[in-house]
Amino acid sequence: MSHAAHAHSHDPKPGHGHAHGLVYPSIVRSRAGVRAVALSLAVLGATAVAQAAIYVVSGSVALLADLIHNAGDALTAVPLWVAFVLRSPRGERLAGYFVVLAIFVSACVALYQTVMRLIEPQELSYLGALAIAGLVGFAGNEIAAQIRTRAGRRLESPALVADGNHARVDGFVSLGVVASAVGVSLGAPIIDPIVGLAITLVILRITWDSWRTVSAREHAH
Repeated sequence: MSHAAHAHSHDPKPGHGHAHGLVYPSIVRSRAGVRAVALSLAVLGATAVAQAAIYVVSGSVALLADLIHNAGDALTAVPLWVAFVLRSPRGERLAGYFVVLAIFVSACVALYQTVMRLIEPQELSYLGALAIAGLVGFAGNEIAAQIRTRAGRRLESPALVADGNHARVDGFVSLGVVASAVGVSLGAPIIDPIVGLAITLVILRITWDSWRTVSAREHAH
């Protein structure tokens, strides 16, 4: 019976008498997916805005690297949102690849900013605010990770689970900004670009791990 139902669920005829009963679960899944993506996008968007305000006054390249990544991570929610709206499994897989690309681009931008800061060092200010920005980044990413991972597992969405795991690692990257603020306060300003470089390397590692996860899931399908 379950096999017959599964076979019938792929019936291309939208007008079939039993279509409503079979399409309904996909609509429920779609709405739940859209809700999870929208909520995590709002959390990461608010996190990025808060960090941007602190970056303007502190000038920390470590914070900038984290900010760029958090903003990029928020944008990766867009194709996932579209895929859930369209109820497209293929769209979800493509969204997974977009996530990988966005992570890589953010790593390149962060690397450029870090190298420029190593060449032209700058004084940092508002170290307390800088540390708070790192904690805000950690909290925002952890909340987004919980939302995405739980929804991804519940909805059996590999792309959403991968994006949730990615957000969780981002949270720990944000703690690097706190380390930067502590280092500078102890009289070692070089710590800031060094932490920025470390964050960039972590982002590149996340890029590689995410690529392996998404491509492996693609072959599994």
